[in-house]
Amino acid sequence: MAKQPTDMYLPPDDAGAFAQVSCYFDWASDHLGLSDDVHDLLGTPWREIRVSVPVRLDNGRVRTYTGYRVQYNGARGPYKGGIRYHQAADLDEIRALAALMTWKTALVDIPFGGAKGGVQCSPKDLSERELNRLTRRFTQNIEHLLGPTRDIPAPDMGTNAQTMAWIMDSYGQIHGHTPAIVTGKPIELGGSLGRDAATGRGTVFVLDEVISRYEMKAGATLAIQGFGNVGSWVARLAPLAGHTVIAVSDVSGGIYNPGGLDIRRLMGHVKETGSVHGFSGTDEVTNEELLELPCDVLIPAAIEKVIHERNADKIQARIVLEAANHPVTPIAGHILTERGIVGVPDLLTNSGGVIVSYFEWAQNIQQFRWEEDRVNAELKRIITDGFRAVCERAEADNITLRQAAFAIGVARVARAADLRGFV
Repeated sequence: MAKQPTDMYLPPDDAGAFAQVSCYFDWASDHLGLSDDVHDLLGTPWREIRVSVPVRLDNGRVRTYTGYRVQYNGARGPYKGGIRYHQAADLDEIRALAALMTWKTALVDIPFGGAKGGVQCSPKDLSERELNRLTRRFTQNIEHLLGPTRDIPAPDMGTNAQTMAWIMDSYGQIHGHTPAIVTGKPIELGGSLGRDAATGRGTVFVLDEVISRYEMKAGATLAIQGFGNVGSWVARLAPLAGHTVIAVSDVSGGIYNPGGLDIRRLMGHVKETGSVHGFSGTDEVTNEELLELPCDVLIPAAIEKVIHERNADKIQARIVLEAANHPVTPIAGHILTERGIVGVPDLLTNSGGVIVSYFEWAQNIQQFRWEEDRVNAELKRIITDGFRAVCERAEADNITLRQAAFAIGVARVARAADLRGFV
């Protein structure tokens, strides 16, 4: 069994998001033998900004929201990271996600640093006109930090291609037409073919590698928590690879059929009703119950910290494939490993989005569009190489896949910082 971290690296489940993420960096720093100077440099965000975002609502009133942009580390290239609109998008959460992006881009070896942004709001409570105004005001407040060779946003929870189009237009009104300023844009404005499905498709590529690596039977059964962009694409693509989706869920709850779900018919139901709830021929389950269903592979693809100390001993899957950002707390990860459950970290599993964002950025700079087959083939090559590198490092050092992923990512950022003369 792989070595487990000591208690000094395991913050309690109620610790903040940044503490939850930083414990893995601390472990990797010690494992790599980094000096205290380098540890301090890489363990601290390079820049953080908090801005007020006043928005005139459709009823004529003005409401002020709070926005953040955290540029964690840019030693390996321009800052890269999504912008989320969510009530919980506070500074601690954004800082944690920016750190994860730093190690993620390094792990899959694309030339970006790590950043994240967000506005604390509930996008479902705002009209499209209000979201447009909010996005433009937020962009105006941080535009001096952005640039195609400085900091490149992308969609995240609560934002989408339309949001990126508004950011691109707002930035362009100041700096001129600059499609490379954001990724995840509409195709008509320079977006990349295959970008919308990229995170889900990358997850399925990793899934196939996991099935092969651990000699599991063909046609694994999958339970997917979350049916947004990532989860829905996993559900659509996994059956094409021979896997069976037995359960999915969204904010309203989940559905379960041990014989498998008809995903095409389910997509029609969701389009018609707006939810997986009420899909015929299934049993209803809660989001919590879905996590504990018997299945080969559990795929948390929604929010953070859904697998924790209180339910980790109830997980029945053989593999936990982390398609969401930090869905497993450090203590829960420790418990899963002790139980022999393989955890494939978010650092690798959900990297498909930023990989194809890199392709989109490169296409914008070259002013040359790739065919979708090329996008998908390059995505498969990069994420597969990343998975194999993580497995080889885990075996060589007798550590977990998560520890191996952080060791590779942190080592690459430390090397870049050293070469640039930061330390």
